[in-house]
Amino acid sequence: MIHQIDVILVNDGEIPSPSFEQFATWLQPLADHFKIHKELCIKIVHPEESQFLNNYYRDKNNPTNVLSFPSDLPEYVESPHLGDLAICADVVEKEAQAQGKPSDHHWAHMTVHGCLHLLGYDHIEEDEAEVMEALEVAMLAQLGMANPY
Repeated sequence: MIHQIDVILVNDGEIPSPSFEQFATWLQPLADHFKIHKELCIKIVHPEESQFLNNYYRDKNNPTNVLSFPSDLPEYVESPHLGDLAICADVVEKEAQAQGKPSDHHWAHMTVHGCLHLLGYDHIEEDEAEVMEALEVAMLAQLGMANPY
């Protein structure tokens, strides 16, 4: 079986973002680690759309770096669709600059972070956060990227 996460990239073309190939590369360590072959839709959004989605779904009235929307199908429906990510390019770029890290490293981190949410990981409780962050660090290390924390 091939382990990979097939990326569907949605961008209106106006928003600078990484390429389809970059997203696929960043997700490969996750596919290998979890031994999965799934599909994932990534939509690159403006701050206004991010803020709307964040407010509507999380009751937080500000744009955010990445939002994760798991596939919400009944268990008896077989589907390769893992879910959707909405990534706000403006927020990701500003955070990378503020944190003094390469832009593509932060994009990779947010992509991996969002995908881990789709796989059921969270960081609300401290013990959950430790597990999720360790996975993020390990996946990024496989890509030759430094610990983002």
